[in-house]
Amino acid sequence: MPDREVFAKAEREGRVLVTCDLDFGEIVAASGAYTVSVIVVRLFNPHAERVIDRLRTVLRALAQELERGAVVTIEEARLRVRALPIGS
Repeated sequence: MPDREVFAKAEREGRVLVTCDLDFGEIVAASGAYTVSVIVVRLFNPHAERVIDRLRTVLRALAQELERGAVVTIEEARLRVRALPIGS
C-alpha cells in the first residue's frame, strides 16, 4: 500500500503507526491530523529484540500522549515527542 493509504487506514481504525520510514512523520504533520499517532524508530541496532524493548518503554511511558495524538521518535539515547497537530 502507498504511505498515504496506510495513513488513511490507520486514521480510520484509530491505530498507532510504528515505522522506520520518516515519511510518516511528514504525512501526519502535513495532514493536520489529531488522532493518528506515529512512532518512528531510528536505532543503530534495529534487531527485533532491541526494537521491541524500546517500544515497550515508549508504550508504558507515553500511552496518554499516543492516545491524544503524537509523533514519537525513538533514538538510541532519547525519545522525542511532538503533540498533534504539528504546527498549531
